[in-house]
Order: sequence, then structure tokens, then C-alpha cells
Amino acid sequence: MAATTQKTQATQVTDMLREDHRYVKKLFEQFAKTKNAQKKRQIVETALTGLQIHAELEEKLIYPAVRPKLKDEDLMDEALEEHHVVHVIIGELKNMKPGDERYDAKFTVLGELCKHHIKEEEAEMLPMAEKRAIAWESLHEQVVKRKEQLLRKAGKSSNNNGTRQHSTKRKKK
Repeated sequence: MAATTQKTQATQVTDMLREDHRYVKKLFEQFAKTKNAQKKRQIVETALTGLQIHAELEEKLIYPAVRPKLKDEDLMDEALEEHHVVHVIIGELKNMKPGDERYDAKFTVLGELCKHHIKEEEAEMLPMAEKRAIAWESLHEQVVKRKEQLLRKAGKSSNNNGTRQHSTKRKKK
């Protein structure tokens, strides 16, 4: 029973991360398909906010809890370096607008970096972490609380487990 509880508590945290991953990958796909500059801007702003929130949760809460249990310094260091590059690109994109030289290319490269990071995290880090004795229940509570704070600050909402709630309204074309 303890192993099942451990796994369930672990997946509450890791499933939240995986949902964020699916959501941001979907935004990168939408960006690649649209030609409308205003729609591109909306997609970029949404993705940047989501990435910043996700990165803060990982950097401040999840990675510090997982790192000592994984004992894989290279994996953790690479993840943090990938986050560093993401933050640099986010900063540059925030100072740009659609139509600027390399705007589309920069967001596309951000997407490729994120997809690479997600692949490594989901294939290596998260499965290893789920098997470790980590205070998952406490970590989940901290992550949900912090995510709620960050979403509120960004003007977004979430449901009870801390995952994003997306508007179902669509603009007429």
C-alpha cells in the first residue's frame, strides 16, 4: 500500500508537469500554423507566461526536492541550463513583436528547446523521481499553492489540482 500511495502522490506532481508540457507544445504547434500577427502575439504571450510559471515551479520547488534523491548532477545541471536559455529567449521575445526580424524564428527555436527539454524530463527525470522517497504530498501542496499565486499574478485561473483552466470561447474568424 505504501508504494501505491508513494506513486499516487508522486504522479500528482509529475502529471501536473506533463499537462503543462502538453499545453505548451500545443501552443508551439498553433503558432507554426497561423499567419495572423495578432494571433501569433497572443500565442507567444500565453506561452511565455506559462513557461515562466512552469520554470519557477521547477526551479524553486520541484528540482530542489528531486535533485538530492536522483543523485544525477549532470541531468539536473542540464535541465537548469536549458531553463537558463529559455529565460534568455523569453526576455528577448518580450521586447519584440510579430513582424520583427527573427521573431518567428526565435519563438520556433524556443519551441524546439522546450520540446527537447520536455522529452528528457519525461523520459528520464520524472520516471526516476517518481520512484524516489520524496515528500510528495507536501511538495504537491507547495506546488499547487505557488502555481495558484503565479496564475493569479498573471491574471489566469486554475482548477483544484493546479492545472490551467482554458477558456472555451473562440473568436470568430
